[in-house]
Amino acid sequence: MKKVLLAAVFLTGFGFSFAQESKAKSIDPNEDKNLMMWYHKDFATSKTYGVNTENAYKYLESKGLKPKTVIVGVLDSGVQVDHPGLVKNMWTNPNEIPGNGKDDDGNGYIDDIHGWNFIGGKNGDVDIDNMEVTRVVAKYKPVFEGDDSAKNKANQAKMPEDFEMYMKAKDLFTKKSVEAQQNFRTYSMINELIPNMVKLLAGKPVTTETISAIKKPTDQKEAIALEVLGNISQSPDFKGKSSAEFETRMKKDMKEAIDHFAPAAKQYDLSYDPRKEIVGDNYDDYSEKNYGNNHYEGPDAEHGTHVSGIIAGLPQGKEIQHGIASRVAKIMTVRAVPNGDERDKDVANAIRYAVDNGAKILNMSFGKPVSPGKNVVWDAFKYAEDKGVLLVKAAGNENEDVAEHLAYPTNYKNVNDEKPFVNNVVVVGASTNDNNALRANFSNFNKKMVDVFAPGERIYSTVKGSKYEYLDGTSMASPVVSGAAAVLLAYMPNLKPDQIIESLKKSSNLSSANGFTDFSAAGGVIDVKKAAEYAYNNFYNGSKTPVVKKATKAVKK
Repeated sequence: MKKVLLAAVFLTGFGFSFAQESKAKSIDPNEDKNLMMWYHKDFATSKTYGVNTENAYKYLESKGLKPKTVIVGVLDSGVQVDHPGLVKNMWTNPNEIPGNGKDDDGNGYIDDIHGWNFIGGKNGDVDIDNMEVTRVVAKYKPVFEGDDSAKNKANQAKMPEDFEMYMKAKDLFTKKSVEAQQNFRTYSMINELIPNMVKLLAGKPVTTETISAIKKPTDQKEAIALEVLGNISQSPDFKGKSSAEFETRMKKDMKEAIDHFAPAAKQYDLSYDPRKEIVGDNYDDYSEKNYGNNHYEGPDAEHGTHVSGIIAGLPQGKEIQHGIASRVAKIMTVRAVPNGDERDKDVANAIRYAVDNGAKILNMSFGKPVSPGKNVVWDAFKYAEDKGVLLVKAAGNENEDVAEHLAYPTNYKNVNDEKPFVNNVVVVGASTNDNNALRANFSNFNKKMVDVFAPGERIYSTVKGSKYEYLDGTSMASPVVSGAAAVLLAYMPNLKPDQIIESLKKSSNLSSANGFTDFSAAGGVIDVKKAAEYAYNNFYNGSKTPVVKKATKAVKK
């Protein structure tokens, strides 16, 4: 799951398909405060599948419970730690003296005040990195498809698991690199056609009537411009917009699309490797932990800042946006995700860093189809489980069954396993505010391997530059669950990860529309208030020791 943002341009006639986090539909937040905060709504009263945030706080406080601060680690692209909506809810290392160039707390990281950056070093910070399939092909092509055919066969027989991974990576590498190049060329072409489309509109609004009245094109360029304009006119983003509004929005969206696909030249370049020069570690040494820097934001903190706001954003100025756990959570930023695919070594170290420095919940809005260092990451999963830390993982945005198309890191070592190998991971799919299309059309799914769904479309939150935007993705649904878990844990601090997961799953608001029940184990969308009730009644006894009960089969609603 790439950690870059895509332009939300719906050019249906060209068959474009976006499978990652995307810029949501253009909406002026000042015109729709209701939409800005829809994911907090109470389903019982609004009939919108929000997560019932406010009533959760009311319920917990009605029980006389007092919250304790919960540290949530955001393993992501970086966070703008001085964002006005986040600055008061950023974790600060109590044992580190800012800016003295010393490792005051002896944890191996110098001046880690708000977290750490595992994809940076003395020479700066990694921005664009390879896709994992690129790295796998570059490493194993000489091993399995080198000049010596006999040696190739011997290696294939000696390393069957690596060979299987290589063949999968090779297939994806070939397909995805071609797609990325084609998309870059296509969007570049459309960007060049914007003046032609504006000319065709002749100052009139983008409507079917306007398009129909346009005279027959005089050349091929004009014909293509008219075709694109016809497709765009059907999109809610552009329908009815003035010619000037159309031009402004098109320029913005095309820039986002081009900025996304342009890095593919490096992401799929077998010889490109920024790691050695910038980070300076021995990447193949998975035991190495003390590398990186404290550049929390990095080159592009858009994604991580948005995720953080969903968890713990605070209203500021005229902005009413707030995170699910804004009253109880502090954000620890651990940068491990570049513009490309995260590396397994960094993910494992990010998990261990966050756990060792007090985070009780880790949000992981990332994923990829192959994982050469999966065992190292799984060891980190187990380490977090042993320390009682909950891991919240985005299901992915490929509109696929995750049992058929794995999105690493997974909590199942084999898809046929009856249960995950750890009990502290919750996998999250993305839901919408449309009850008739409750599963977001990009969200991955599976009745066993996806645990719950949470709002992940049209989510308004903080972004870099001290701004706010709507974004879509399971990357947005995951922090909704992280925030929900933080609320439960703040008021009932002795809850165990598996008890939090059970509470969220068993109390979800169900829906059978369009097969939604079968998209996750819960069969519904989380409800923080109901989860609080479930946890309080089943696991919490008002003392320091949680009630230990076995999982129940069903919850009456």
